[in-house]
Amino acid sequence: MRLAIVTTHPIQYYAPLFRLLAKEPGIELKVFYTWSQSRQGAKYDIDFGKMIEWDIPLLDGYSYEFVDNVAKDPGVHHFNGIRNPELNDKIKDWRPLFLLVIGWNFSSHLSCMRHFKGKIPVLFRGDSTLLDEKPGLKKIFRRIFLRWVYSHIDYALYVGKNSHDYFYKHGLKEDQLVWVPHAVDNERFGGPDDEEQDAKQWKRELGISDDDLVLLFAGKLEPKKDPDFMLRLAQHLKDPRLKLIIVGNGKSEEALRMKSRPDKRIIFLDFQNQQKMPLVYRLCDIFVLPSVGPGETWGLAVNEAMACKRPVMVSTKCGCAPDLVEEEKTGWVFEPGDGGDRKIKELLHKILDDRSVLKGMGWKGWEKLQVYAYPVAVKRIKQLLEKLP
Repeated sequence: MRLAIVTTHPIQYYAPLFRLLAKEPGIELKVFYTWSQSRQGAKYDIDFGKMIEWDIPLLDGYSYEFVDNVAKDPGVHHFNGIRNPELNDKIKDWRPLFLLVIGWNFSSHLSCMRHFKGKIPVLFRGDSTLLDEKPGLKKIFRRIFLRWVYSHIDYALYVGKNSHDYFYKHGLKEDQLVWVPHAVDNERFGGPDDEEQDAKQWKRELGISDDDLVLLFAGKLEPKKDPDFMLRLAQHLKDPRLKLIIVGNGKSEEALRMKSRPDKRIIFLDFQNQQKMPLVYRLCDIFVLPSVGPGETWGLAVNEAMACKRPVMVSTKCGCAPDLVEEEKTGWVFEPGDGGDRKIKELLHKILDDRSVLKGMGWKGWEKLQVYAYPVAVKRIKQLLEKLP
């Protein structure tokens, strides 16, 4: 079963999936990367505001090719940033039986879907949701346009409930929707037990005691992720046992540091690369993703934290909330805004005085995550390919 995959550039969340697919008996895989400029590795991330080069291998264990991108302003920040005149011919020359396109919102990707529809089965991967939709004419016209876009695919590999509802609303039938879970490298983040001891040592270096309750935010410091939520919690909860760690960089960083300066309980850490992240999550008792959107289609940091056996607090604007977060079992879900702030403030008041509620939650999250794993994703994709003509 020869499967061609079209995606823009190597990322840490897809490389492990590609490796496992390539190892799977009966599947022959080739990945066509369309942002050829990304082959150089390090690239400037506009949201982090710095050069980023992942410190884990992203191109090992599977066949791939970078297809020349001739865009005048190359990149994934706009539709015409990915233009590959040779893409369709290169895919045809490889003679796949199936095509998987990841993301339609680039010129070459949409062209590829349109070209191969009706020739071979076209699968599509995306994690868009309806969470940020607003009523009005713009919504109506966008629905019409997206129905046209998705008329050029045969199957959508949806990642969770919100993703399923999005595809269904845009014209795909139930028998065209196949659940293929979003995943991270659970085993790498689960890690050896000695990482807990390393985290305790790091906490001591940061001035955090064993009696403190530590909340962690990790990600791009930008308005849609609402890292200011951490500062609001600190303002409402003056308990010295509460410590808040904010990890990352971005456009909101300077303002956050300025506002938090008087409060020594708020600790900032710069962007941490992938090899360090399992240790970062172990600094906390609870991981927080308070996104207000738009565009928090899933929130894979939640998977990472749960893989490190940490309870999570997640806003309803995070696409993963209905799939991963079971109230008071694996974590808590809250609405963005004053109501959500109050809920978490009251909850933390109780937890500060009685940590027993946290016992077992991390392990329940780990158990929940076992179906949100790369082997499950590979199995689901293979099952689909095997049933196709």
